[in-house]
Amino acid sequence: MAAHAGLRVDAVLVQAVIAGALSFAHLHDLAAAAGQDGWKAWAYPVSVDLLLVAAWRRLRSEGPSRLAWSWFLIALFASLGANVATAGFLDLADPPALLRLGIAGWPALAFLGGTLLAHSAKPQSQPEPSAPEPESASERDPAPLPEPEPPAPAADETPALPAPTPAVPPVLVDHARKVADEYRIRTGSPIDTDTLRARLGVPPHLADAIAAQLT
Repeated sequence: MAAHAGLRVDAVLVQAVIAGALSFAHLHDLAAAAGQDGWKAWAYPVSVDLLLVAAWRRLRSEGPSRLAWSWFLIALFASLGANVATAGFLDLADPPALLRLGIAGWPALAFLGGTLLAHSAKPQSQPEPSAPEPESASERDPAPLPEPEPPAPAADETPALPAPTPAVPPVLVDHARKVADEYRIRTGSPIDTDTLRARLGVPPHLADAIAAQLT
């Protein structure tokens, strides 16, 4: 099977070489008959084949387009026209003026086609619209409303009772009285609650209770 495939590929290549050589020779003969002698007659088939290949590559790489198809058909018509013209339909010894005109204007036409195929910009496709972003949790679920404050107590409600006065040991009261007397003798003024609390090292509510018993 592999041998048959290789043979088929080789046959296709041989067929392509033969067809290209014949077309090349026909284009050369037609250019020479139209008055293009020497290297100029050999340059015409090269120009036609290069334009044909450039248009075909543009079709293969970027897809069908009016520009590529137009220059591909122009180059194909030039190649086929040379094959038909050299088959005896024209008197190459005395070619018509229209053929001479076409051969003389071909270089400028081929240059224009090659330039357009090589440097024309491919139309840019419009960007696809991006998908909408998913909503975040904060956008889907609104923030909870603040809870209402509890109503203020009515005026006729029973007021809260004051905290009971802590019991103060008599020993602590006697000691506090000595500290207060010493402070009065030294400063000439009665001791205040903050100083008493600092001297005794007791909490504020207990210092208040002791100060109340000293008055």
